[in-house]
Amino acid sequence: MKILIVDDEPVALNSVKRLLRWRGIKNVEICDNGKDAIKKIRAAEYDIVLLDMLMPEIDGMQVLEAVKPYRPHTEFVILTAVDDIPTTVKAIRLGAYDYLVKPVENDLLFLAINRAYEHRALLLGMTVAENIEKKAVPAAFSDIITQCPRMISLLSYARIMAGSGNPIMITGESGTGKELVARGIHRLGQTPQGPFIAVNVSAIPATMFESQFFGHAKGAFTGADMPYQGFFEQADGGTLFLDEIGELPYGLQSKLLRVLEEKSFYPLGASKPVWVDVRVISASNRDINRACQEETFRLDLLYRLKSAHIHLPPLRERIGDIPLLAVHFLKSACDHYHKTIQGFSADAMDVLNAGEYPGNVRELAQIIENAVLLTDGDVIQGSHLGVMQSPVQSIATRRLSTLKENDEEHLVFVLRHAKGDKKQAAQILGITVRQLQRKIAAMKQAPKWQAILDDL
Repeated sequence: MKILIVDDEPVALNSVKRLLRWRGIKNVEICDNGKDAIKKIRAAEYDIVLLDMLMPEIDGMQVLEAVKPYRPHTEFVILTAVDDIPTTVKAIRLGAYDYLVKPVENDLLFLAINRAYEHRALLLGMTVAENIEKKAVPAAFSDIITQCPRMISLLSYARIMAGSGNPIMITGESGTGKELVARGIHRLGQTPQGPFIAVNVSAIPATMFESQFFGHAKGAFTGADMPYQGFFEQADGGTLFLDEIGELPYGLQSKLLRVLEEKSFYPLGASKPVWVDVRVISASNRDINRACQEETFRLDLLYRLKSAHIHLPPLRERIGDIPLLAVHFLKSACDHYHKTIQGFSADAMDVLNAGEYPGNVRELAQIIENAVLLTDGDVIQGSHLGVMQSPVQSIATRRLSTLKENDEEHLVFVLRHAKGDKKQAAQILGITVRQLQRKIAAMKQAPKWQAILDDL
């Protein structure tokens, strides 16, 4: 870790330098004025700059404004004797990672340094935390990139249920990774060497359902010149993944139910039944329980498909995964398009973290791919992220909402920026930590916010 300390007070410079060295950080440089600091930072890349705000001639704000565009991955921690909220907000908007008021407790200073270093690593795709967290994900689900405790818990549950061989239903919004989870369950199941057949139910015309799922004998109908094995027979000894099961027409649901119960079926035009050993995993982005209440989905079929149920959260409820996913998709896109891009600027990562992603992980992947195509340099900037114009933009700017909703959404945005640090968030919001804690506790009463706030 390479750190530069900028302060016009010699006593402060040397005391902080000794403190850092005592804590094991040896590569520390000092600078006692803003003019030289600008030269140093432009000439050499530092991991972290501890920057005093109040200096003669060129102050910390001017230093930050002058060098941050040249060093987007250097993290700046502002140190100042004046607790001024407007100045704090301005510094953060210019790219400062944190803002601490002197005198700073040693533990608080090192916490800020460590968090800033981790944030820089995430921007560059070098995070060690990614590998640590991925160890908690069952190996069969290694394709799923997450550090979200809720997701890891769901995958652990899926690992346990996979061994039963019973049908499993996976629900969640489009793009949340339902097929990836299904493939992981197949790997952990009783027949991992068997086939995995994925079928988009909504893409099968009703008139072709029986032929596609159960197959047909030669001569069963005009044009049937050869016998055809349907999806169930293709999946024999393995797993049949039925995606968008909620789109299956009601009149055909009884036929699917019969196969699940009897483990056999008659191909079209055949006189003998075909017996199969198939595990069925189904998925839907619809509320199947509501569909049963509306009588568009058979309740008995739901019970047959839903021996176990896994509901995947949308990306907006696992925001801690956004940097990890962004780095992963950046590497994949760079490999595909033969580009060398080092990472994301701080403003680009802020924009990504503030997104709502109605298309979830799939949408994030497309945004990153487009950004790679648009980027000529070695860093993706916020301007490369298409329609995602500003990290401040949120639901409140896109729909009519109450003042209470606006306040709640802004509070979550500030907490995201502060990486869950309530003291820093309270400073930015202009309230006390106790007031912030009361607001968070009240918001957690609503299911909409509980999971999001628990992950911050």
